[in-house]
Amino acid sequence: MPEDKDWEAYKVPPTRTPVSERITSVPNPVTFFQTVFNYVVDTPVTFVREWIERQQAKNKFYYYHQKFRRVPDLSECLEGDYLCFFEAEAQWRRDRLVDTEIVEIIRERLGACKQREGPNEFQNCAKEVELLAQVTKAYQDRYGDLGVHGNARTCLMKQKHRMMEERKAKAEASS
Repeated sequence: MPEDKDWEAYKVPPTRTPVSERITSVPNPVTFFQTVFNYVVDTPVTFVREWIERQQAKNKFYYYHQKFRRVPDLSECLEGDYLCFFEAEAQWRRDRLVDTEIVEIIRERLGACKQREGPNEFQNCAKEVELLAQVTKAYQDRYGDLGVHGNARTCLMKQKHRMMEERKAKAEASS
């Protein structure tokens, strides 16, 4: 903008705006109803809402950091204890989701390392590659070949069969 302002192009509002005050002997009914509404409805509602907010501020609940208590494994449930079966199944599903996310996070870290290192990825990302191999092997050992409809019972049976095969292999190797 130029230094010398063109006052006609950029009109400045008047410096002093006159305020018109009508003075009458009868009070304005709108201000009366606004005052009554404020004291009868708005003030109590505002007070209750602020009180509730203060109570909630004391007991913050972070739903995204919810920690479930560990329930007994399916192998620890008594026969016919269907509530324990249900809880063990829910625990197994949560564990599977957590393990899936762990594998995804490690895979993303490896991808970021490869992107960052470029041609030197084989020597600079060796730790991430080894960690991903360990995590995916553990995930495959536990949840592999269960399919979409896998549950805690089939996973337990798979682990049992794997342990039996390892014992057989160990017995055959020692004989």
